[in-house]
Amino acid sequence: MPEFEAVDQDGNTVRSSDLKGKKTVVYFYPKDNTPGCTAEACNLRDNYGALVGAGYNVVGVSKDSEASHKKFALKNSLPFTLLADPSTQILQAFGAWGEKKMYGKVTVGTLRKTSIFSEDGTLEKIIEKVDTKNHAAQILE
Repeated sequence: MPEFEAVDQDGNTVRSSDLKGKKTVVYFYPKDNTPGCTAEACNLRDNYGALVGAGYNVVGVSKDSEASHKKFALKNSLPFTLLADPSTQILQAFGAWGEKKMYGKVTVGTLRKTSIFSEDGTLEKIIEKVDTKNHAAQILE
């Protein structure tokens, strides 16, 4: 797992080293409170028990601010950590920042993808084509 340090929705500093010792799902999403991102977060919330039961720690990352994450987490009762990455350093380190097409226009931004790590921080799987409404099933398969 790439090394990083960021602030979560509660103002706590989270380091990549804090995530070792547990299987970790790091999911990258473009923006709080947008339809696809909300569907993805709520699917993970609704299946959080199964994810935790399978031994996973869940962490969401976007370039939104800590305050935006706080509102998003409260509004949707999200039980997992959301990390603020306004500098896009984490997004870039994980390969989740780059060119994408939206409505036929090429832009640079957050790529919706998920990285799954083993307890020791070894990358086990990358989900490039995220199904926002069934993302937990993609992780658990």
